[in-house]
Amino acid sequence: MTKEFSVNRLDIKAFAQQEAALEGELPLGQLPRLLADDLRGEAAAAEPVRWVLDGEWVGSSGGAGQAWLHLHAETQMQMQCQRCMRPVDVAVESSRSFRFVKDEATAAAMDDESDEDLLVLEPLTDALELIEDELLMALPMVPMHEVCPVDVKLESATQDFDDSPVEKTNPFAALASLRIDKNQS
Repeated sequence: MTKEFSVNRLDIKAFAQQEAALEGELPLGQLPRLLADDLRGEAAAAEPVRWVLDGEWVGSSGGAGQAWLHLHAETQMQMQCQRCMRPVDVAVESSRSFRFVKDEATAAAMDDESDEDLLVLEPLTDALELIEDELLMALPMVPMHEVCPVDVKLESATQDFDDSPVEKTNPFAALASLRIDKNQS
């Protein structure tokens, strides 16, 4: 019998054991933290976010096996170009694999020696939160156009800036006047 799975309340262990797959599309407006980074604001709420989840059960020789979740998500966002300060369309995409472990202590102990991402196996997981987290982490730190649509002035000096050398006083000069000369006493 094949079990039906819900992306909002995903039983990761059963999903992985059945090596099931889910895919879908939802509006960006259902991912409020991600929507907050889009310059269009509420106008971008209908922008589609496409996602695919694949479960995998990896058996082990001495144990019961491990649950894996492979995630791929993508969308299109509008951000501010950090060179010309104009809107830039950014394709945001994330493909990650997660191995699930029984508790936080196991995850912490295995984290240093593990190449994969480790998550704690919860009874039910909201995979949409995981999708949103991964897309947030995939956002560019410095969004920029390949070629900006306007000429960008790359100077920081202003015309009325005076860069002539200024005589600086020694901060210890005032202390010298406070010094008591022992030869005068």
